Amino acid sequence: MRVLGRVGLVIALLGGASAGPVAAAQAAPPDQPVVKGKDWRVEPVADGYRVTLDLTTPAPLRDALPLIAVNGVPVGPAKQSADRRSVTLTSPDPALLKAKDVKLVWSGDLGKENAKKGKSLAGGVTDADWLKAPQGPPLAVDPGAAGKYAVETTEYNLGDEAVFLPGLGYKSEIRGKVYSPRGAVGARPLVIFLHGRHQVCYGGDDGNNPSYLPWPCGKSEKPVPSFRGYDGPAKALAGNGYQVVSISANAVNGWDSDVNDSGAQARAELILDHLDLWKKWSTIGTGPFGAKFVGKVDLKNIGLMGHSRGGEGVARAAVLNADRGGKYGIRAVLPLAPTDFARATVPGVAMSVILPYCDGDVSDLQGQKFYDDTRYSVAGDTAPRSTVLVLGANHNFFNTEWTPGQSEAPSNDDWWGEEKESPCGAKYAGRLTAEEQQAFGTAYIAGFFRLQLGHETTLLPLLDGSNSRATSAGRAVVRVVAQAPAGARRDLNRFDQALPAGAVTGKVKATVCSATCVTSEDRPKSPHWVEAWYAAKTPTTAVTKLTWTGKDGVVRVNLSPLQRDVRRYSALSFRAAPDPAGAPRTDLTVRVVDGRGRAVAVPASSVGDALVRLPGSDEGGLPKSLLRTVRIPTSSLKGIDLRDVRAVELRTDKVATGSVFVSDLAFSKPDLGKSAPSKLPSLSASSVKLREGDTGTRNVDFWVTMSRPNPRPVTVYAETNGDLGSVVGEIARKLVFRPGQTRQKVTVPIKANTRDSYDLNFSLVLSVPQQALLGNSFGRGVVVDDDPTPTMTIGAAQASENAKLLKFPIKLSAASDRYVSITGNLKDGTATLGQDYRSADDDGTSTPPITDFYAYVDAGQTTGELIVQVLDDKLKEPTETFTAEVQEAEGALFTLPTTLRATILDND
Repeated sequence: MRVLGRVGLVIALLGGASAGPVAAAQAAPPDQPVVKGKDWRVEPVADGYRVTLDLTTPAPLRDALPLIAVNGVPVGPAKQSADRRSVTLTSPDPALLKAKDVKLVWSGDLGKENAKKGKSLAGGVTDADWLKAPQGPPLAVDPGAAGKYAVETTEYNLGDEAVFLPGLGYKSEIRGKVYSPRGAVGARPLVIFLHGRHQVCYGGDDGNNPSYLPWPCGKSEKPVPSFRGYDGPAKALAGNGYQVVSISANAVNGWDSDVNDSGAQARAELILDHLDLWKKWSTIGTGPFGAKFVGKVDLKNIGLMGHSRGGEGVARAAVLNADRGGKYGIRAVLPLAPTDFARATVPGVAMSVILPYCDGDVSDLQGQKFYDDTRYSVAGDTAPRSTVLVLGANHNFFNTEWTPGQSEAPSNDDWWGEEKESPCGAKYAGRLTAEEQQAFGTAYIAGFFRLQLGHETTLLPLLDGSNSRATSAGRAVVRVVAQAPAGARRDLNRFDQALPAGAVTGKVKATVCSATCVTSEDRPKSPHWVEAWYAAKTPTTAVTKLTWTGKDGVVRVNLSPLQRDVRRYSALSFRAAPDPAGAPRTDLTVRVVDGRGRAVAVPASSVGDALVRLPGSDEGGLPKSLLRTVRIPTSSLKGIDLRDVRAVELRTDKVATGSVFVSDLAFSKPDLGKSAPSKLPSLSASSVKLREGDTGTRNVDFWVTMSRPNPRPVTVYAETNGDLGSVVGEIARKLVFRPGQTRQKVTVPIKANTRDSYDLNFSLVLSVPQQALLGNSFGRGVVVDDDPTPTMTIGAAQASENAKLLKFPIKLSAASDRYVSITGNLKDGTATLGQDYRSADDDGTSTPPITDFYAYVDAGQTTGELIVQVLDDKLKEPTETFTAEVQEAEGALFTLPTTLRATILDND
């Protein structure tokens, strides 16, 4: 239905007829009313309850997902209209008919309710700890410093619609900025940068494309040059001998609300399309550069950096490249403040995820799941990975084109407060300036790729969890969690399953938890445990929660005979965080015991601040609950035999009562490992399309297939998502592929009905695979409505001038689940607009009088009325007439244009 966005309409509706013999199979009987507000409505439809919200201005383009909240509670992701002036969703929940308030909210804003109410955000009890937080020793090499090569820049632009992206269904621009080391000899590693979801166009009369098409920009507009915003890290890399290309993705940003995965596949396709061009330009020398780059680009040594939704895009690109046979040597992926809507994994390639603590767009820091979900997804994975938490940094300022005072187009600070007290407020002492944040980004982005593509091992301490720092990152407080490659790591206990009998003694309890680790109110502040919107039923990260009421609690992890010699490892580490419902500061003792009973005890507080709550008060989305590193160098374990370590104990002897989360206990040493496109089999979901039918319930079968047999068991989660309503069954399953098995069926029930309705689009989403990659991870389902569109008739109208309202009767041949509407213009006959009658929209103050009219029939109803106000002039006069010309009709068959005749009878 076309949403007209009108406000203040006076529309009256009569009762409707029955929907027919299969009403019992429908979730929304036709006698249920439409619930309306000033700019929203909830209407029963065959597949549930459709919520529509009209917006006075276009919704912004953000990396977070748009959600509809009813009575303050988010219902789910919303579909945006092409002009972004309306959003809709369908839900099976009849409680939506109790709506009193409907708003557009954003997934990244959940947990910020107090800030949205204009409250000043107070500081937290641990803020002082973090303002004076220690920084580790500086690296011998500063990755943010300028390199030995001068940097040349150039751009290429092959047009706004140069390539078709199947994952988007539209054409995209091919445009990029190139940074090259002048005078560098031979093929150099290539790094591709991809920006996130931001405004596409700016300028023009009102900053919007008058055609309401999101891309290309209108004639009076300019494209926002987001791809030019990463000069700092690009030049740092190019100065050290790397080829860097930052590409534009405005078309994907403009159209990605139309696709089920919010554009992840399309962004990956765009990256590979650019790599296809660079293969030509660096070999045969075609294109805009002639022979300039022939022999200058090493396509076997590629890194990808993606910001925000671009982070999800580069993760998908690495997997898509592997699924296509590893055509390009993508060996390193850096998601920067990324989204992760569908729980993908990125095995086989080095990965570092940067999480800005003051992210005001993707504020739930959902990108943490890339690390959580990938770390054990493949046995023997030889690639290293890490997460980098930086305090005081927001979402936008990593890109100068998204930074006020630096950008060409309008931009903003995505964090919302100006407080001096809140640890993310613009005036807070610990908040980084834009320049400081960009310096941090330059150092860590350049450092990661120089380490992984250039094998500069002096940079290992930057990302191995040892708390070393880059000098040019300045005062930024950074905390790194790292997982060494399988060959450089000895896992003792993941703490994701119940401990064996006898492992827990004293007044301590060890409980495995995932989503239950924190309350539902705290989940937006807990990246490990917040559900993904497109894979909401997939279990979140499992950890062990330790709760104790005495100083005698012991959790003992025994080492097997093959694990006991740990001399080759440099550190014992685990991830930990204080329970947000407990004390803000707590402590544990780590006790390491050898075969002769000798032991070394190390308080966790003596080696770091993992058990100190992160800054902020319990409002406005803070403080975050994130697992951080407790790292004990093995060189400090004096007096025990490292050839014969028998146990590692976590003891509660430091604090009488407490509660913490623990995960991933291991010995390890820093190591580059080996990164390359994975050769694992891929899992894909089929797509299905079927007619709705008239009676009963039909089953439709999706097939999840694996590209080839695997000698190990393979698991993946599968669930339905999208416009399910009550027509499409809600399915959530864990699929297990036995060795040799390559195909499994997922059956989804579909309920029938006999009312004309919308086609339903939904997905079968695959997530968190183990021992495999994701190929086509979104299987598309379409339920085609096969019921006839009703015909509409509108009768003439007659009323006395003292009746106040004149009503044209509207009738449908059958009830519909679609919203039926008409629009047109009023035209004078012998009656004069503004003197004898006026539009229902007109309160009498409009000059000239309003001629437009609008009327509708609610879903499930068969009758309605077009209402016009009649004015009583108290003068004796003959019968008067006017006409209403219907120019547009939506949702029903009707001859256009049609002129309706109205008669006003004098009563004087």
